Amino acid sequence: MESSTSSTSLNCISLSDPDIQRSVALLKQACLDSGFFYVLDHGISQELMDEVFAQSKKFFELPNSEKMKLLRNEKNRGYTPMLDEILDPENQVNGDYKEGYYIGVEVPADDPQSNRPFYGPNQWPSEEVLPKWREVMEEYHREALRVAKSVARIIALALNLDEDFFDTPEMLGDPIATLRLLHYEGQVSNPSKGVYGAGAHSDYGLITLLATDDVVGLQICKDSNAQPHVWEYVAPVKGGFIVNLGDMLERWSNCIFRSTLHRVVLSGQERYSIAYFVEPSHDCIVECLPTCKSETNPPKFPPITCSAYLSQRYKDTHADLSAYSDGKA
Repeated sequence: MESSTSSTSLNCISLSDPDIQRSVALLKQACLDSGFFYVLDHGISQELMDEVFAQSKKFFELPNSEKMKLLRNEKNRGYTPMLDEILDPENQVNGDYKEGYYIGVEVPADDPQSNRPFYGPNQWPSEEVLPKWREVMEEYHREALRVAKSVARIIALALNLDEDFFDTPEMLGDPIATLRLLHYEGQVSNPSKGVYGAGAHSDYGLITLLATDDVVGLQICKDSNAQPHVWEYVAPVKGGFIVNLGDMLERWSNCIFRSTLHRVVLSGQERYSIAYFVEPSHDCIVECLPTCKSETNPPKFPPITCSAYLSQRYKDTHADLSAYSDGKA
C-alpha cells in the first residue's frame, strides 16, 4: 500500500549567502527532516548546465549499436542500457526504465591508482561521433566537485565539526566522484504493477547533486517505516541542484541525518537528469563521528572502508556484465 501526494517543500540554500549560520540552520533542518534540499547560486553557469544537457541528449539519441560499444565496464564507466539496474527488486517487475552513462575521476591506465575499484580511464565517445563531448563533461565534473565540497563544509558545521572536516586528503581531497547522465524514455510508470522509471532506493555515498530538466518525476518518502508509504513529488528547480544525503552520511552521523528513499515515477514524458555522486577516498574509514555518539546513543554501525562499502552496493543493484556477453540482457 502507498499513497502519492502533491509536491513537497524543501529548504533552499544559497551558496552566495554571506550568513553561513543561516545556511547551516536551513541545511540542518532539512537533514533532520528529509535529507533533501535545494542548492542555488552555486557558481556553475547556466550556459554550462544547458550544454551538459544538450550533449547528454546527443549521446542518448545515438543508435543502440553505437551506445553498446561503450557498455559499462568492471570499473562502472560507460553506458548502462534500459533495465540494466534494478534498485528495488522486491517491488520491481523488470528493472529501471532508464538508460545512463557513468563518468568517474579520470585516472590513466598506467597509473597504479587505476587498479583500485571505481578508478581508471573513462570510456569516451569518439570525437568524430560527438565532438566536444568529453571536454564538456570533464568541465562539469570539475565544477560539480567544487560545489559538492562547498555543501560538505556546511554539512560539517551542521554536525558540529570543523568546517574543513571533509576537505582532508582521505575524505574529499581524493574522492570517488561519479557523474551519471540519465535518460528516461517516455513511458508511463505503474507502481501497482512494479513498473518505475527508477525503483525506490537511497543513494550509497556522501551526497548527491541532481540537476533535472523541467519534467516532474522524482518522488521522496520521508518516513520509510510508515505504512502505507507516502510519496511526495520534488519540483525541478531551474539552474539549481536538488541535493540529497546518502547512506554513508547517515551511517557517519549515527542516523541523526537522514538518507531518504526516493524513486522516479514517469507520466509518459521523456525526462533527462544529471546526477553527481560524491564519496570520500577509497581508504576513508566510515565510522561514527565524535559529535554523533554518546552514552545514550552509542555507534549503531561498525567501521568500514568507503571502497568496500561502495563495491558491495554497486554489485547488489546492477546486472552482471556477463549477461550482456551471454546475450541474456
